[in-house]
Amino acid sequence: MTSTENDCLFCKIADEQLPADVVYKDDLVVAFRDVNPQAPTHILVIPREHISYAADLSDSHSALLSRMFKTANKIASDENISEEGYRMVINNGKGAGQTVFHLHLHLLGGRPMNWPPG
Repeated sequence: MTSTENDCLFCKIADEQLPADVVYKDDLVVAFRDVNPQAPTHILVIPREHISYAADLSDSHSALLSRMFKTANKIASDENISEEGYRMVINNGKGAGQTVFHLHLHLLGGRPMNWPPG
């Protein structure tokens, strides 16, 4: 089941209709702390535009994707996890672990990351 913009939890956070611990926002993206963190630093970077899946991205989203990754890198520096290292994850679909069907990048750090994940 996918959400629509009208009932999307992340759209409501981006529109400030729901509270979140926002660490960054601009005209394209919003970043906030995950309510169920899997690492000492666990921040979600989302586009303001409702895009359900990574598979829905097109060439027209190049600037948006660049902004998402640049934002994650800046936050990693601000959170003092850049030197130690951090992980960025985007899940695509329920089978990959996506539970909110609005594109989002997980920024995880502050602890060792195992491989393979999952």
